Amino acid sequence: MKSEQASVFGFPNPMLGLVTYAMVVAIGVGLLAGARYRRWYWLGLNAGTLFGVGFCTWLMYQSLYEINSLCLWCCLAWVATIVMFWYVTSHNVRNGVIPAPRGLRTFFDEFTWILPVLHIGIIGMLILTRWWDFWTS
Repeated sequence: MKSEQASVFGFPNPMLGLVTYAMVVAIGVGLLAGARYRRWYWLGLNAGTLFGVGFCTWLMYQSLYEINSLCLWCCLAWVATIVMFWYVTSHNVRNGVIPAPRGLRTFFDEFTWILPVLHIGIIGMLILTRWWDFWTS
C-alpha cells in the first residue's frame, strides 16, 4: 500500500472499494426486498462494474509487472469485482436490458458461471507464470 498505484485518484484505493461494494450490497438488498430497477439503472450498474473490472485489470498488471508484489486482499477484491461484472452482465443480457441474440441469452441462462471462472483462471495462470521460478524453487 506504499506504491504510487495504491492511491490512483488521490485517496487510498480501498476507500473506493468500500464505497462501491456498499453500493452493490445496497442494490442487492433492494432486490431481495422486491425492488425493481429501471433499464438505465441496470446499465449504470453494468458500466460501474465494467469500470471496476478495467481498474482491477490495470491494478493486476501493476502488481504483476511493475510493483512485483501481490496483496491477498487485492486479489480477493479482483475476484469479487470480476464475479459481479459477469453476473450483472448476464442478468442484463438475459432480461433484455442489453439487446442480444437468443443464442447468447440462452448461453447466459445456462452457463453464466463459465465466464468468471475462465476470467479468474486466466489471472491465476498469469500469476503462476509470473512467479514460476519462485513456485518451483
